[in-house]
Parts: sequence; structure tokens; C-alpha cells
Amino acid sequence: METQGQRIKKIRQALNLSQEDFGKIIDTMKQNVSRLENDKMVLNNDKLIKLAVEYKVSPNYILLGIGEMFLYKNAASEYENIKKDILSEVKIMLVNHNLIDDD
Repeated sequence: METQGQRIKKIRQALNLSQEDFGKIIDTMKQNVSRLENDKMVLNNDKLIKLAVEYKVSPNYILLGIGEMFLYKNAASEYENIKKDILSEVKIMLVNHNLIDDD
């Protein structure tokens, strides 16, 4: 049976995030993400709610291993698309203000 830590690692990988970036999302340090993934620590309610609300991760999946990882099928790819759009907009702003070259 899969542990909560293993499920958290799968979620992080599905979102294509490093431990450090995942830690920023749930307001914790990289070391604590490692501890979560290795079942040395459990996810508190605030972090669980944040993942469910902001990233559409299923609480049932995290806590019990029941059901799908995401509350709807395209949540991980939607996150990636939003991230790309934001980075593109930031690049445009930086180019427009002559802070970087347009490559």
C-alpha cells in the first residue's frame, strides 16, 4: 500500500516541481518536503487545504489513497499552462522596460 509520503511525492512530480518549489507552495522548507515524502512528518490541515483549493489536489487521495490525484483530470497540465503564461507575460514586461534583451 502506498504511503502518504509517496502520494505527496507523486503530486509534486505531477506538478513538475522541485522539493524547494513545492515547499514554497505549501509554505515550508525543502527539508520538510523531504520529511513529508519520507513519512517522517505528516501534512497539516492548512497545507492540505492549500493543495486542494489552489492546486485541485484531492484530499481523499492525499490522506487515504482513494480516488484520483486531482479533483479534475487536467489540473496538473492547467497549472503548467498558467505557469508558462505568467512567465511569458513577465518576459514581455521585462523586454518592454529594456531590462532584458528579446531573444
